[in-house]
Amino acid sequence: MTPAPNAAENVTLDLAPLLQASPPIQLHAWSALAAIVLGIPQLRRAKGTAGHRLVGVVWVGLVATACVSSFWIHEIEQWRGFSWIHLLAVLTLVGLARGLWALRAGSPRAHRSAMLWVFVGGLGVAGSFAFWPDRIMHQVVFGG
Repeated sequence: MTPAPNAAENVTLDLAPLLQASPPIQLHAWSALAAIVLGIPQLRRAKGTAGHRLVGVVWVGLVATACVSSFWIHEIEQWRGFSWIHLLAVLTLVGLARGLWALRAGSPRAHRSAMLWVFVGGLGVAGSFAFWPDRIMHQVVFGG
């Protein structure tokens, strides 16, 4: 009896499609990936420390870069060059603003909630659409 195929065997990690993509796509993908890599330990880091604040500033910059760069990506054109995915970028920017405003207002609970929403919704949910078939990140991970 042959063993069942392992899902990990289907992962190829061929960076060529991403490296050949337009500069906005590369900026978008690399900044989003860096935000995910920094964000995971940031969620567990002690809050209010200098390290948390420093990583938070970098993380907000990366997420904002991923959002803003998305407005120059028009592969899925549904309305005047934009798609419903661009709405997620707008909502993510709003979430970042809410999180920063909550911090300035002295509400760590609202800050945590907004930033968690940005991480899960903005990076997780929106990022999952990058792995749809015929998208560049699908080609990077699963091959063309």
